[in-house]
Amino acid sequence: MSLTQPQVYAAPFDALADRYDETFTHSKIGQAQRSSVWIELARAFRHGDSVLEIGCGTGVDACFLGKGGVRVLACDSSPEMITRTTRRVKQEQLEGLVEAQVLTAEEISSLSKHEPFNGAFSDFGALNCVQHLDRLAASLARLLRPGAKVLLCYMGKVCLWEMVSYLAQAKPGKAFRRFRRGGVTARFADGASVRVYYPSLGYIKGSFAPEFRLASIKGVGILVPPSYLETWARKFPRAFQSAMLGDSLLCRCPGIRLLGDHLLLEFERAQP
Repeated sequence: MSLTQPQVYAAPFDALADRYDETFTHSKIGQAQRSSVWIELARAFRHGDSVLEIGCGTGVDACFLGKGGVRVLACDSSPEMITRTTRRVKQEQLEGLVEAQVLTAEEISSLSKHEPFNGAFSDFGALNCVQHLDRLAASLARLLRPGAKVLLCYMGKVCLWEMVSYLAQAKPGKAFRRFRRGGVTARFADGASVRVYYPSLGYIKGSFAPEFRLASIKGVGILVPPSYLETWARKFPRAFQSAMLGDSLLCRCPGIRLLGDHLLLEFERAQP
């Protein structure tokens, strides 16, 4: 695969590109949450598979799969994120396996001429910025082979850590922001903003049916807190290690797994 020259246009997540690796990828919390996702990516996709990534950020997940011989078309709405993905791909000498392209989730239908993918994934809330999930699901269904696996890591609707930490700060608005109908507006330092939605598990499942069947649910960040609590993780390393162990034990437990910062949903493309 060759690297595609990114198209240049304004995108809100450009504002996060410079510090994304510093604040999340290389953080203790980011590494803990990502390792939980990587376990499932490694199980789902094999050497030689062709996989579509929606919302690749700085290309960390794409390169992880590329090192395992998986061919990845890594897409993101942010040209700045794609620039960093391209840099990472070159540094890790994965040009033949990972292709980076500026493309929004809503535009993946433009890949219809691409050979069918063996799978797809989206990590850490990229799809929380997509309002019409049914349209996305319909586009994905046309791009994937029957039986293909789709792993989607959403910011969950009920995050126990978030509610407790913000209530302790007497900030009920933030504590329960994920329950707001119509989502919330996230504003960045440079004035850019994006609408973020927190769909329920039932809504997501319904949006992807009948083309996709929900095969499994895994909680990510149940006892491990959201990344904005990195200071806590560094201040209390033993408690953080215990939280990581707790996540590994609770991530599949019905009910409890829905309390995580993220939900990792594995879908399977239905047979036509």
